[in-house]
Amino acid sequence: MQYDLIIIGAGPAGLASAIYATRYKLKTIVFGKELGGQAVHAYKIENYPGFKLISGQELMKKMQEQVKSLGIKISEEKVIDITKIKEKKEKNNFIVSTHNKKYEAKTIILALGTERKKLNLPNEDKFLGKGVSYCATCDTPFFKNKIVAVVGGSNAAVMSALLLAEYAKKVYVIYRGKELGAEPLRIEQLKKNKKIKIIYNTEIKAIQGKNFVESIMLNNKKSKENKKIVLQGVFIEIGFIPLSYLAKKLSIKTNKEGFILTNQLMETSIKGAFAAGDCIVKPLRQIITAASDGAIASYSAYSYLKEGE
Repeated sequence: MQYDLIIIGAGPAGLASAIYATRYKLKTIVFGKELGGQAVHAYKIENYPGFKLISGQELMKKMQEQVKSLGIKISEEKVIDITKIKEKKEKNNFIVSTHNKKYEAKTIILALGTERKKLNLPNEDKFLGKGVSYCATCDTPFFKNKIVAVVGGSNAAVMSALLLAEYAKKVYVIYRGKELGAEPLRIEQLKKNKKIKIIYNTEIKAIQGKNFVESIMLNNKKSKENKKIVLQGVFIEIGFIPLSYLAKKLSIKTNKEGFILTNQLMETSIKGAFAAGDCIVKPLRQIITAASDGAIASYSAYSYLKEGE
């Protein structure tokens, strides 16, 4: 089946793209293995216009419902390959392959998102689900009255620590820098919370335990001293890496970190291929900016198709 537009990714960028695609009467399908993307893990959102307070899961559910109400199919099939073909009119068409089918599209939008970085410590994978977590929103209730650590200094790390403090007995925030990189308001909330202790200039060197996490070994970058902390949970919030593997299939240009290069119209280096959201090079990665990227990408796909006509 041929589509005007195939959107790969069902986070804020992909879903916003789909909403705008209907306004341009583009025959569209969305592929997304994780509906809502990373945004579903935000337990408290206070900066999305129209909502004083909403969870990421609830906001993404509303976006999905809106897309489906417009008659656009959201498929949870995993896209494994993209190739391009040539039509007689010299326009690039794309073949999007899943494990089950092949789909043809005149344009595509890559709203691929990101995945969480790992510490790459020896026991990190061994203790996944046994004390090691990359999602405080998912796993916080399992750590009621326990001692936990959050590794990182970003907004995500601070938000995770604040959430964990509602359940855990004590929360350590371990950051290798000398100042947290979160929003000032969040840092203020963090410092006021008596359950939370911030440890600066420190890296986690080992995660220890028998069957479950029992302790971590820290190293202070200034004093070079090692310190052991007994705890039951380690939440890793050290940033994200782009899921740009499909962009590489088309030889779309990226920066050295793998984020897709686009212009202000969300155009990539390949004609007819657009990108939006956290997978592109941009100064601010938020739900609102991802949605904005998605809207622009659909407009650009529509303009590209009209130009061809």
